[in-house]
Amino acid sequence: MPSIAAYEFPDFVETAAFVKDQPVFAIADGSVRFPAGGERVVEAHPGGLLSARYDPYGRRLLTGGEDGRVVSVDGGGAAREIASIGRKWIAAVAGGPRDTVGFASGRTAYVRLSGGALKEIRHERTVEDIAFAPKGIRAATARYDGASLFFPATDAAPAALEWKGAHLGIDFSPDGRFLVTIMQENALHGWRIDDGKHMKMTGYPAKVKDWSWSAKGKFLATSGAPAAILWPFSGKDGPMGKAPLELGTRGDTMVTAVACHPAEDMLAIGYGDGMILAVRFADSKEALLRRGGASPVRTMAWSGEGRLIAFGSESGEAGVIDIAG
Repeated sequence: MPSIAAYEFPDFVETAAFVKDQPVFAIADGSVRFPAGGERVVEAHPGGLLSARYDPYGRRLLTGGEDGRVVSVDGGGAAREIASIGRKWIAAVAGGPRDTVGFASGRTAYVRLSGGALKEIRHERTVEDIAFAPKGIRAATARYDGASLFFPATDAAPAALEWKGAHLGIDFSPDGRFLVTIMQENALHGWRIDDGKHMKMTGYPAKVKDWSWSAKGKFLATSGAPAAILWPFSGKDGPMGKAPLELGTRGDTMVTAVACHPAEDMLAIGYGDGMILAVRFADSKEALLRRGGASPVRTMAWSGEGRLIAFGSESGEAGVIDIAG
């Protein structure tokens, strides 16, 4: 039976991650917590934290706050200011190859290149999210009516990928062939980067608020339904014309968080009532990891070796699950 080391934080958990095998939690009050082995607290943003994301390239946690600062926190708990743009809210952060860091504030996307230069890419509408392609220094932003693709090390104008509506989240597929956005409506949208061909992923009863790519990028798992919805991306056309997998179906609550295992075809699923399941892709076999809690699961992450799961909820409940017991 899985075992849980439970924690309680003073505000909702924005992001749970493992940084060099240490479970780390970014909290909305502006702190980053290292609870294992005696709690260490890093005061990253005293005025409040707005965004946090694990940087797989730099193996660190990146955070953005109401203080206009972007901070990196390493596995030892050392915090370093990456950028500061005055009293502006940092709505999104992302790490890229070669020590590149991107972030968004208002109508501007910023990219700090490895040499320290800070590039500004202005948009006509608010930049909601930013992501980096897995190879080369190429970035994409989510905005109203589509996405923008650009090479921040050059002065070339961004390429526009248009689709009507508000796009709130963005990510590249692990092989770099596709770009996908989370929309304000109950849908995802995607483009095949080579030719701009559209991919519509609809049918959700609620907004998608979390997603996770499976090992080798075969599937994109998403929240927003009473089951985890997994869109297939292994073929040249991605999910176009294909039905998604549905895992962990429950009739009385919604999936609110998803995290794919780093090596195996297995998914951790968090629900609105705090329950967490692990489900195998091949046969839909389920294992109960957590019975429930006081609020929806907001964020989950696997450790590098795939034995531990860190999770956090909207009420500040959190923990680390050892699936081996």
